[in-house]
Amino acid sequence: MARVSVRDVAHLAGVSVGTVSNVMNHPEKVSDSVVDRVHDAITQLGFIRNDAARQLRAGRSKTIGLVVLDVRNPFFTDIARGAEDKASQAGLALTLGNSDESVERESAYLDLFEEQRVHGILISPFGDITDRLAALRARGIPAVLVDRSSGDDSYSSVSVDDVAGGRMAVEHLLEIGRRKIAFVGGPVEIRQVSDRAHGAQDAVAAMPGATLETITTDALSVLAGRTAGSEILARAASDRPDAIFAANDLVAMGVLQALMLRGNGLNVPSDIAIVGYDDIDFASAAVVPLSSIRQPSALIGMTAVEILLEEAADPSIERRQIVFQPQLIVRESTSAEG
Repeated sequence: MARVSVRDVAHLAGVSVGTVSNVMNHPEKVSDSVVDRVHDAITQLGFIRNDAARQLRAGRSKTIGLVVLDVRNPFFTDIARGAEDKASQAGLALTLGNSDESVERESAYLDLFEEQRVHGILISPFGDITDRLAALRARGIPAVLVDRSSGDDSYSSVSVDDVAGGRMAVEHLLEIGRRKIAFVGGPVEIRQVSDRAHGAQDAVAAMPGATLETITTDALSVLAGRTAGSEILARAASDRPDAIFAANDLVAMGVLQALMLRGNGLNVPSDIAIVGYDDIDFASAAVVPLSSIRQPSALIGMTAVEILLEEAADPSIERRQIVFQPQLIVRESTSAEG
Protein backbone atom coordinates (compact mmCIF):
# COMPACT_ATOMS: atom_id res chain seq x y z
CA MET A 1 0.00 0.00 0.00
CA ALA A 2 1.36 3.41 -1.02
CA ARG A 3 2.17 5.79 1.83
CA VAL A 4 -0.44 8.50 2.32
CA SER A 5 1.07 11.97 1.91
CA VAL A 6 0.16 15.47 3.07
CA ARG A 7 -0.82 16.21 -0.53
CA ASP A 8 -3.37 13.38 -0.42
CA VAL A 9 -4.88 14.84 2.75
CA ALA A 10 -4.98 18.33 1.21
CA HIS A 11 -6.67 17.03 -1.96
CA LEU A 12 -9.39 15.15 -0.06
CA ALA A 13 -10.03 18.08 2.29
CA GLY A 14 -10.05 20.58 -0.59
CA VAL A 15 -7.34 22.79 0.94
CA SER A 16 -3.69 23.60 0.28
CA VAL A 17 -0.72 21.67 1.65
CA GLY A 18 0.14 24.75 3.70
CA THR A 19 -3.29 24.69 5.32
CA VAL A 20 -2.83 21.03 6.31
CA SER A 21 0.51 21.96 7.85
CA ASN A 22 -1.12 24.76 9.84
CA VAL A 23 -3.84 22.44 11.09
CA MET A 24 -1.18 20.04 12.43
CA ASN A 25 1.22 22.63 13.79
CA HIS A 26 -0.70 25.91 14.29
CA PRO A 27 -4.43 25.10 14.40
CA GLU A 28 -5.17 28.51 15.95
CA LYS A 29 -4.48 30.02 12.51
CA VAL A 30 -7.22 27.99 10.82
CA SER A 31 -11.00 28.12 11.14
CA ASP A 32 -12.75 25.36 13.07
CA SER A 33 -14.57 24.13 9.98
CA VAL A 34 -11.31 23.72 8.04
CA VAL A 35 -9.71 21.96 11.01
CA ASP A 36 -12.62 19.50 11.07
CA ARG A 37 -12.35 18.85 7.30
CA VAL A 38 -8.62 18.18 7.51
CA HIS A 39 -9.00 15.87 10.53
CA ASP A 40 -11.76 13.97 8.71
CA ALA A 41 -9.47 13.53 5.70
CA ILE A 42 -6.63 12.34 7.95
CA THR A 43 -8.94 9.77 9.54
CA GLN A 44 -10.33 8.53 6.22
CA LEU A 45 -6.91 8.13 4.63
CA GLY A 46 -5.16 6.79 7.74
CA PHE A 47 -2.50 9.47 7.42
CA ILE A 48 0.46 9.27 9.87
CA ARG A 49 2.57 12.39 10.09
CA ASN A 50 6.31 11.96 9.70
CA ASP A 51 7.51 13.66 12.88
CA ALA A 52 11.01 12.26 12.43
CA ALA A 53 11.52 14.08 9.13
CA ARG A 54 10.13 17.30 10.56
CA GLN A 55 12.39 17.10 13.59
CA LEU A 56 15.47 16.41 11.47
CA ARG A 57 14.69 19.43 9.32
CA ALA A 58 14.58 21.42 12.55
CA GLY A 59 18.08 20.14 13.38
CA ARG A 60 17.35 17.97 16.43
CA SER A 61 15.09 15.01 17.15
CA LYS A 62 13.00 14.43 20.27
CA THR A 63 15.11 11.47 21.33
CA ILE A 64 17.91 11.03 23.85
CA GLY A 65 20.47 8.29 23.22
CA LEU A 66 21.81 6.24 26.14
CA VAL A 67 24.78 3.86 25.78
CA VAL A 68 25.53 1.51 28.70
CA LEU A 69 28.24 -1.09 29.25
CA ASP A 70 25.94 -4.08 29.76
CA VAL A 71 22.17 -3.93 29.50
CA ARG A 72 21.96 -7.31 31.28
CA ASN A 73 23.14 -5.64 34.47
CA PRO A 74 20.07 -4.42 36.39
CA PHE A 75 22.12 -1.46 37.61
CA PHE A 76 22.14 -0.03 34.08
CA THR A 77 18.48 -0.82 33.47
CA ASP A 78 17.69 1.14 36.64
CA ILE A 79 19.73 4.06 35.30
CA ALA A 80 17.79 3.82 32.05
CA ARG A 81 14.47 3.82 33.91
CA GLY A 82 15.41 6.97 35.82
CA ALA A 83 16.61 8.65 32.62
CA GLU A 84 13.46 7.63 30.75
CA ASP A 85 11.20 9.03 33.47
CA LYS A 86 12.97 12.39 33.38
CA ALA A 87 13.08 12.49 29.58
CA SER A 88 9.37 11.70 29.36
CA GLN A 89 8.58 14.69 31.56
CA ALA A 90 10.32 16.85 28.95
CA GLY A 91 8.40 15.28 26.06
CA LEU A 92 11.39 13.24 24.88
CA ALA A 93 11.92 9.54 24.24
CA LEU A 94 14.92 7.45 25.28
CA THR A 95 16.76 5.05 22.95
CA LEU A 96 18.97 2.50 24.72
CA GLY A 97 22.16 1.08 23.24
CA ASN A 98 24.24 -1.74 24.74
CA SER A 99 27.98 -1.46 24.01
CA ASP A 100 28.58 -4.85 25.66
CA GLU A 101 31.98 -3.54 26.77
CA SER A 102 33.03 -3.27 23.10
CA VAL A 103 34.71 -0.20 21.61
CA GLU A 104 33.32 -1.11 18.17
CA ARG A 105 29.72 -1.39 19.35
CA GLU A 106 30.07 1.77 21.38
CA SER A 107 31.28 3.64 18.28
CA ALA A 108 28.47 2.18 16.17
CA TYR A 109 25.82 3.50 18.57
CA LEU A 110 27.42 6.93 18.62
CA ASP A 111 27.38 6.90 14.80
CA LEU A 112 23.70 5.96 14.83
CA PHE A 113 22.74 8.63 17.35
CA GLU A 114 24.67 11.25 15.39
CA GLU A 115 22.86 10.27 12.19
CA GLN A 116 19.55 10.55 14.01
CA ARG A 117 20.55 13.98 15.37
CA VAL A 118 19.44 13.07 18.86
CA HIS A 119 18.68 15.75 21.42
CA GLY A 120 21.69 14.59 23.39
CA ILE A 121 23.65 11.53 24.49
CA LEU A 122 24.18 9.86 27.86
CA ILE A 123 27.00 7.35 27.92
CA SER A 124 28.83 5.05 30.28
CA PRO A 125 31.98 4.79 28.16
CA PHE A 126 34.17 1.74 27.77
CA GLY A 127 37.22 3.49 26.33
CA ASP A 128 38.48 7.03 25.88
CA ILE A 129 35.88 8.84 23.79
CA THR A 130 36.90 12.44 24.51
CA ASP A 131 37.63 13.25 20.86
CA ARG A 132 34.38 11.67 19.71
CA LEU A 133 32.31 13.63 22.21
CA ALA A 134 34.05 16.83 21.10
CA ALA A 135 33.03 16.09 17.50
CA LEU A 136 29.44 15.48 18.58
CA ARG A 137 29.38 18.73 20.50
CA ALA A 138 30.61 20.54 17.38
CA ARG A 139 27.57 19.11 15.59
CA GLY A 140 25.28 20.50 18.27
CA ILE A 141 24.81 17.24 20.20
CA PRO A 142 25.63 17.55 23.93
CA ALA A 143 26.78 14.56 25.95
CA VAL A 144 26.86 13.68 29.64
CA LEU A 145 28.87 10.83 31.15
CA VAL A 146 27.00 8.47 33.47
CA ASP A 147 28.51 6.21 36.13
CA ARG A 148 31.93 7.72 35.39
CA SER A 149 33.48 11.08 36.20
CA SER A 150 34.88 13.12 33.33
CA GLY A 151 38.19 13.76 35.05
CA ASP A 152 38.14 17.43 34.03
CA ASP A 153 35.66 20.19 33.24
CA SER A 154 35.28 19.32 29.54
CA TYR A 155 32.10 17.32 30.02
CA SER A 156 29.43 17.03 32.65
CA SER A 157 29.20 13.73 34.47
CA VAL A 158 27.04 11.98 37.05
CA SER A 159 28.77 9.25 38.99
CA VAL A 160 29.38 7.63 42.36
CA ASP A 161 32.66 7.84 44.28
CA ASP A 162 33.81 4.32 43.41
CA VAL A 163 37.14 4.70 45.23
CA ALA A 164 35.20 5.43 48.41
CA GLY A 165 32.89 2.51 47.65
CA GLY A 166 35.77 0.09 47.24
CA ARG A 167 37.36 1.32 50.44
CA MET A 168 34.04 0.99 52.27
CA ALA A 169 33.54 -2.60 51.11
CA VAL A 170 36.96 -3.81 52.20
CA GLU A 171 36.93 -1.85 55.47
CA HIS A 172 33.76 -3.75 56.31
CA LEU A 173 35.47 -7.07 55.58
CA LEU A 174 38.41 -6.06 57.75
CA GLU A 175 36.07 -5.01 60.55
CA ILE A 176 34.56 -8.51 60.70
CA GLY A 177 38.07 -9.96 61.07
CA ARG A 178 38.98 -10.97 57.53
CA ARG A 179 42.59 -10.46 56.42
CA LYS A 180 43.08 -12.41 53.17
CA ILE A 181 40.99 -10.34 50.76
CA ALA A 182 40.50 -11.03 47.05
CA PHE A 183 39.22 -8.42 44.63
CA VAL A 184 37.37 -10.11 41.76
CA GLY A 185 36.41 -8.16 38.64
CA GLY A 186 37.35 -6.78 35.25
CA PRO A 187 38.22 -5.84 32.61
CA VAL A 188 40.56 -3.37 34.29
CA GLU A 189 40.07 -0.95 31.35
CA ILE A 190 36.69 -0.10 32.83
CA ARG A 191 37.25 2.96 34.99
CA GLN A 192 34.74 1.91 37.61
CA VAL A 193 36.54 -1.41 38.12
CA SER A 194 39.94 0.22 38.58
CA ASP A 195 38.51 2.83 40.96
CA ARG A 196 36.88 0.17 43.14
CA ALA A 197 40.13 -1.81 43.16
CA HIS A 198 42.07 1.30 44.22
CA GLY A 199 39.68 1.85 47.10
CA ALA A 200 40.18 -1.76 48.18
CA GLN A 201 43.95 -1.31 48.08
CA ASP A 202 43.70 1.82 50.24
CA ALA A 203 41.74 -0.06 52.90
CA VAL A 204 44.14 -3.00 52.99
CA ALA A 205 47.18 -0.71 53.12
CA ALA A 206 45.83 0.83 56.31
CA MET A 207 45.48 -2.53 58.05
CA PRO A 208 48.74 -4.25 59.17
CA GLY A 209 48.80 -7.93 58.28
CA ALA A 210 46.04 -7.69 55.67
CA THR A 211 46.65 -8.73 52.05
CA LEU A 212 44.82 -8.08 48.79
CA GLU A 213 44.84 -10.45 45.83
CA THR A 214 43.42 -9.36 42.48
CA ILE A 215 41.57 -11.90 40.33
CA THR A 216 40.80 -10.31 36.98
CA THR A 217 37.74 -11.38 34.99
CA ASP A 218 37.02 -10.79 31.31
CA ALA A 219 33.53 -9.43 32.02
CA LEU A 220 31.31 -8.16 34.82
CA SER A 221 28.91 -11.07 34.58
CA VAL A 222 27.58 -14.00 36.60
CA LEU A 223 29.47 -16.41 34.32
CA ALA A 224 32.75 -14.56 34.86
CA GLY A 225 32.17 -14.62 38.62
CA ARG A 226 31.38 -18.33 38.51
CA THR A 227 34.65 -18.99 36.67
CA ALA A 228 36.63 -17.02 39.25
CA GLY A 229 34.80 -18.76 42.09
CA SER A 230 35.58 -22.19 40.64
CA GLU A 231 39.28 -21.28 40.47
CA ILE A 232 39.21 -20.25 44.14
CA LEU A 233 37.32 -23.42 45.10
CA ALA A 234 39.93 -25.59 43.38
CA ARG A 235 42.71 -24.25 45.61
CA ALA A 236 43.92 -25.82 48.81
CA ALA A 237 42.05 -24.42 51.80
CA SER A 238 45.18 -22.64 53.02
CA ASP A 239 45.52 -20.79 49.71
CA ARG A 240 41.97 -19.48 49.58
CA PRO A 241 41.01 -15.92 50.57
CA ASP A 242 38.77 -15.55 53.59
CA ALA A 243 36.83 -12.70 51.96
CA ILE A 244 35.96 -11.53 48.47
CA PHE A 245 35.08 -8.06 47.25
CA ALA A 246 33.46 -8.39 43.83
CA ALA A 247 33.44 -5.50 41.36
CA ASN A 248 29.68 -5.81 40.98
CA ASP A 249 26.77 -7.90 42.22
CA LEU A 250 26.60 -10.09 39.12
CA VAL A 251 30.20 -11.19 39.65
CA ALA A 252 29.49 -11.67 43.36
CA MET A 253 26.51 -13.93 42.63
CA GLY A 254 28.59 -16.01 40.23
CA VAL A 255 31.30 -16.44 42.86
CA LEU A 256 28.66 -17.39 45.42
CA GLN A 257 27.19 -20.02 43.10
CA ALA A 258 30.59 -21.61 42.49
CA LEU A 259 31.61 -21.69 46.14
CA MET A 260 28.39 -23.37 47.22
CA LEU A 261 28.16 -25.74 44.24
CA ARG A 262 27.07 -29.33 45.01
CA GLY A 263 27.40 -29.01 48.76
CA ASN A 264 31.20 -28.94 48.75
CA GLY A 265 31.32 -27.86 52.39
CA LEU A 266 32.22 -24.21 51.92
CA ASN A 267 30.02 -21.86 53.87
CA VAL A 268 29.36 -18.21 53.13
CA PRO A 269 30.28 -16.26 55.20
CA SER A 270 31.96 -18.60 57.72
CA ASP A 271 34.61 -19.79 55.25
CA ILE A 272 34.55 -16.90 52.78
CA ALA A 273 32.65 -13.63 53.21
CA ILE A 274 31.47 -11.79 50.09
CA VAL A 275 30.64 -8.15 49.32
CA GLY A 276 29.23 -7.06 45.96
CA TYR A 277 28.65 -3.67 44.38
CA ASP A 278 25.53 -1.88 43.01
CA ASP A 279 22.94 -3.46 45.34
CA ILE A 280 20.71 -4.63 42.52
CA ASP A 281 17.38 -6.21 43.46
CA PHE A 282 18.77 -9.73 43.02
CA ALA A 283 21.43 -9.13 45.69
CA SER A 284 18.92 -9.43 48.51
CA ALA A 285 17.29 -12.46 46.86
CA ALA A 286 20.47 -14.55 46.45
CA VAL A 287 20.66 -17.95 48.15
CA VAL A 288 22.83 -16.16 50.70
CA PRO A 289 21.66 -12.52 50.60
CA LEU A 290 24.61 -10.40 49.53
CA SER A 291 26.12 -7.48 51.33
CA SER A 292 26.67 -4.79 48.74
CA ILE A 293 27.65 -1.20 48.05
CA ARG A 294 24.50 0.64 47.01
CA GLN A 295 24.47 3.22 44.22
CA PRO A 296 21.48 5.53 43.56
CA SER A 297 21.03 4.16 40.04
CA ALA A 298 17.69 5.74 39.10
CA LEU A 299 18.81 9.09 40.52
CA ILE A 300 21.96 8.92 38.39
CA GLY A 301 19.83 8.58 35.25
CA MET A 302 17.41 11.34 36.23
CA THR A 303 20.18 13.76 37.14
CA ALA A 304 22.08 13.07 33.92
CA VAL A 305 19.03 13.89 31.80
CA GLU A 306 18.41 17.07 33.79
CA ILE A 307 21.95 18.26 33.07
CA LEU A 308 21.73 17.19 29.42
CA LEU A 309 18.58 19.26 28.88
CA GLU A 310 20.26 22.29 30.44
CA GLU A 311 23.24 21.96 28.10
CA ALA A 312 21.01 21.40 25.07
CA ALA A 313 19.18 24.64 25.88
CA ASP A 314 22.39 26.58 26.56
CA PRO A 315 25.64 25.02 25.19
CA SER A 316 27.71 27.67 26.99
CA ILE A 317 26.49 26.64 30.44
CA GLU A 318 29.15 25.58 32.94
CA ARG A 319 29.84 21.84 33.00
CA ARG A 320 28.89 20.01 36.16
CA GLN A 321 30.44 16.97 37.86
CA ILE A 322 27.93 15.37 40.21
CA VAL A 323 29.39 12.71 42.51
CA PHE A 324 27.05 10.75 44.77
CA GLN A 325 28.30 8.87 47.82
CA PRO A 326 27.79 5.09 48.03
CA GLN A 327 26.23 3.25 50.95
CA LEU A 328 27.15 -0.08 52.53
CA ILE A 329 24.25 -2.52 52.85
CA VAL A 330 25.07 -5.43 55.18
CA ARG A 331 23.36 -8.80 54.70
CA GLU A 332 24.06 -12.45 55.49
CA SER A 333 27.06 -12.86 53.16
CA THR A 334 29.17 -10.94 55.68
CA SER A 335 27.16 -11.56 58.80
CA ALA A 336 29.29 -12.21 61.90
CA GLU A 337 26.81 -14.93 62.84
CA GLY A 338 27.15 -16.71 59.48
